Amino acid sequence: MLPPSWKRDIASGLIVLVPLLVTAYVVAFIYQSIANLPLLEQALANQPVVVRVVVTLVLFALLVLSVGYLMRTTVGDLLEQSLDNVMNRLPGLRVVYNASKMAVETAVSGPEDLQTPVKLETWNGMRMTAFKTGKTTDDGKDVLFLPTAPNITTGFVVEVEPDRYEEVDEKVEDALTRILSAGFGENREQSIQIDVTEETPAPRADDEAVDD
Repeated sequence: MLPPSWKRDIASGLIVLVPLLVTAYVVAFIYQSIANLPLLEQALANQPVVVRVVVTLVLFALLVLSVGYLMRTTVGDLLEQSLDNVMNRLPGLRVVYNASKMAVETAVSGPEDLQTPVKLETWNGMRMTAFKTGKTTDDGKDVLFLPTAPNITTGFVVEVEPDRYEEVDEKVEDALTRILSAGFGENREQSIQIDVTEETPAPRADDEAVDD
């Protein structure tokens, strides 16, 4: 068995290195997938490395813009739904697909799209984390987004009276961390304050005898 200090060091190292390795692998995979296209590979065979990298990045940017423009149309919505249905029927791969899609949607949308976190009492004594959308209804109710955990891309849009929820002094990033981690995440900036009181040692029997 490894000592506890070694386990902590290994965990800390994995937390730093694994995201970097995954990011590098994804970037390299995307680059190789585009650069190894038959026509592109033949056209850039005798070109310097800088030219090949620039052309590959430009083609990738054009591909992203083209697909993004297609997704704004009805045909794009149908294609996305069909693709989701196909991928969700593949055992094992559907987990990777949904996790990757959720991560990209979260990274692209960013926390700035969500406003102040609030606490909403959905049942007697039970509170849930919601976010202000900045919108109000015609009858004066605030529109809140109540995300699900750990997938914040789904949730509920609720219309609530302003006095039915409580604003909290919390950052959007901290609230998202708690939801994305299914409640297991915590804010590293917060610390638990422990009141420490010094106890006066009780007098010993021999000390009392000396005093007498």
